[in-house]
Amino acid sequence: MLRRTILYLSKAGWARRIVTGWGLARRVARRFVAGETLDEAARVTQTLNRRGLAVTLDCLGESVHQAEDTAEVVKAYRAALDRIQQDRLNASISLKLTHLGLDISEDLCVSNLRHILGAAQERGVQVTIDMESSDYTDRTLRLYRTLRDEYGFTNVGIVIQAYLYRSETDMRDLAAEGAHVRLCKGAYLEPPTVAFPKKADVDANYVKLAQDFLQAPPPAYLCIATHDEKMIAATEAFIRQNHVPNNRYEYQMLYGIRSSRQEELAKAGYTMRVYVPFGVAWYPYFMRRLAERPANLWFFARSVFAR
Repeated sequence: MLRRTILYLSKAGWARRIVTGWGLARRVARRFVAGETLDEAARVTQTLNRRGLAVTLDCLGESVHQAEDTAEVVKAYRAALDRIQQDRLNASISLKLTHLGLDISEDLCVSNLRHILGAAQERGVQVTIDMESSDYTDRTLRLYRTLRDEYGFTNVGIVIQAYLYRSETDMRDLAAEGAHVRLCKGAYLEPPTVAFPKKADVDANYVKLAQDFLQAPPPAYLCIATHDEKMIAATEAFIRQNHVPNNRYEYQMLYGIRSSRQEELAKAGYTMRVYVPFGVAWYPYFMRRLAERPANLWFFARSVFAR
């Protein structure tokens, strides 16, 4: 119930206005968001790189409703790509299709995406297309396959959410295609008709999907995106037992969550990539992080009462 309430608030305009205008909330959000500018995100990326951690940069935002606003999104991503090249950052980028205009026009979204993918390909930077709510799953997968076939399997990746019933079939198909996949649990409010309502079932499905995909032939590549120690232990054991090569997978976690564990995995020889979001549109992302783990909510509450 608490998770559902927070996810409802993540989309409520009145709640957004209250929280984003609250200085304390903005400061607490900095635990999970690198900053509101590219300069801040680049500095965080450099620090993480020095600690042996790779990064994926995400310019926060979603559900753009004005076509002219998407031009600014493309500009922001091209600036991020330039910065990655200029500063020689060990970083990829992640983006959402609704941020590029999918709710306005599919043609507009694809045109914007091609501008970004072309610039990324020139600079040798990998791009992952994030998955949003289940309303967008079919369209996101279709556009991913279209652009992947144009720009290459290693240049374009996709996200699959383990809490959706359909994900077993989607992962099986993507494995057969040799796709680059980030597997996460899922952070949107979904009805029980399309997603597992119980955490234990989501966890079990996550492990099954990861293990099945890790057995796929090259060039299939899995990004194991989880903070859950049970998921990490299960995949580590499977990787060792089945002698899965290091160039077939990586671990991923969010900026500001389990930072010491991130460094432990990197020191153990795993590729460990940190998802580093930045930008002024931090509210929905911040709220989803609070909904994901009770520890994040208690961290926020302690900050309020300490204040």
